[in-house]
Amino acid sequence: MSEHRSPLLALHGAVGGDAPDGDVAAHYGAISAEQHRLATGETFVDLSHRDVVTISGPDRLTWLHSLTTQFLEGLAPGVQTEVLLLSPQGRIEHGFSGVDDGEIFWAHTEPGAGAALVEFLDRMRFMMRVDVVLATADWAVIGRPRATGADGPPVLSWELRPRESLLDLPAELGDPVGLWAWEAARIESGLVRVGLDTDERAIPNEFGLLGVAVHLDKGCYRGQETVARVHTLGRPPRRLVRLLLDGSVDHLPSHGSDVTLDGVRVGFVGSAARHHELGPIALAVVKRNVATTATLLADGVAANQEVLVDPEAGLHVRPVLG
Repeated sequence: MSEHRSPLLALHGAVGGDAPDGDVAAHYGAISAEQHRLATGETFVDLSHRDVVTISGPDRLTWLHSLTTQFLEGLAPGVQTEVLLLSPQGRIEHGFSGVDDGEIFWAHTEPGAGAALVEFLDRMRFMMRVDVVLATADWAVIGRPRATGADGPPVLSWELRPRESLLDLPAELGDPVGLWAWEAARIESGLVRVGLDTDERAIPNEFGLLGVAVHLDKGCYRGQETVARVHTLGRPPRRLVRLLLDGSVDHLPSHGSDVTLDGVRVGFVGSAARHHELGPIALAVVKRNVATTATLLADGVAANQEVLVDPEAGLHVRPVLG
């Protein structure tokens, strides 16, 4: 049992999730109803299995700005942001969500990824006045959806709460809904989880992260050359798609399973869920040149594509010459 296993798993009907989400509830016994409640924004989701990292010190924002893909210099308190750390070749090594409160930058990342993030940041401190701490033992993430008032999915926002207060939240915020409801809305929105929907080859251009976790007008950062080259002159070698899966099949494609076209592997499945309106859906990454109208097989399940990353994305921003 993990030391950060959520106490909310003791609530009536709670069923734990699968790895890497086994320390929180997948659902509380009413899967479809929980998705409807999530869409109203009048509930919360236990995300306390995610790792929390704090970065304090007067140089924290300028330092993070220099290292990451995001424009963090002068970030206003309370503004949530998405951030990536890339390899020199532009491949995604770390991803986290964050917010600054005026004194501390609070970040959260995938379950089990916090220690590696802290280790990397510590190596990059040099003479900067910053302090990086893994704070998962004391702080927990909860999802706080906001209804859009339209037909679209809820906005998936989040908060940090003291870990010791988790059992008090139902009295304050109402009964929670499970992670399956959150994941269905996330996949509907086309939002990737770094390390789950991405692989070791992933560059931000392939996953719809430009303008989300990558600021296109900031100065130099590690891996920027690759991002800029693909954005302005080329095309992403692969592209993120949302798959609408055959609902008559009794299983969802497993994480990492093959996506094939005419018997040839063209990509892999990241995450999948059963949506209360769309039916079974998944996020996958496929080769750029796969026809957008082609019917694919995801772990043997027939799937139609919805384009999330334009295969010709680079062409739309090429400079006009002559």
